[in-house]
Amino acid sequence: MADTSGYPRGESFMDPFRGILVAYFMPENCYDKFFLDFDFLDVPCLKIVLSKALGIGIILGSVLVKLPQIIKLMRAKSAEGLSFNSVLLELLAITGTMVYSMSNKFPFSAWGEALFLMLQTVIIGFLIQHYGRRTGIGLLFLVVYFVLLGVLLSPVTPMSVVTSMQAFNMPAIIIGRLIQAATNFRNGHTGQLSAISVFLLFAGSLARIFTSLEETGDSLMALTYVISSTCNGIITLQVLYYWNSSPEHKKKKKKKRE
Repeated sequence: MADTSGYPRGESFMDPFRGILVAYFMPENCYDKFFLDFDFLDVPCLKIVLSKALGIGIILGSVLVKLPQIIKLMRAKSAEGLSFNSVLLELLAITGTMVYSMSNKFPFSAWGEALFLMLQTVIIGFLIQHYGRRTGIGLLFLVVYFVLLGVLLSPVTPMSVVTSMQAFNMPAIIIGRLIQAATNFRNGHTGQLSAISVFLLFAGSLARIFTSLEETGDSLMALTYVISSTCNGIITLQVLYYWNSSPEHKKKKKKKRE
């Protein structure tokens, strides 16, 4: 047992950080358990802290998770190997989770990465159109998306519509990932798909299963992340399988055969 004699009951050496800890990592009762009672093995509080820390870590990681993909597209000036339909369905699923979470007033740590993933996915969608010489369609895509997002986030949108969107996330994720998987299989490589982004998305969706159950208790949210993890796992396995394959490598092999 730690020596607490130097601190009067109700005070702790961590009090200068109490506001930050209680606001972002733990409720008041867990702060008291840890830093007043020095009970660091309280399982419910440990689960809460782990969930909060994971959630914040996922959000911080999500700020850059698709940046490697964006950079890869811009360097290559090509979107070869990426399916716009897959990106569109992924965007629909991310938007559904974000709108559903905001409507239910879930803590930001439980869904915040959806905001950053949404912005990055929109950019990727535009780049696919732009490098496919369809810049006009890409700009129309941006305008239509943000108008629809504004409508969905408005108070007049019924909760039943928001819940239906979240339920539709599951088939959207499955179809979207299968489209990308089929594109990879057909091409025999993963094209301009970023391995770093794929691995980070897979890890993040796995961690979200735990944080969703712990922070929201919403089984629909948790099930969505179970399906997302499974589908992201398929793409991850393809990235590993086609690791030494590339569009350029395929073209060279084709020329040799000719």
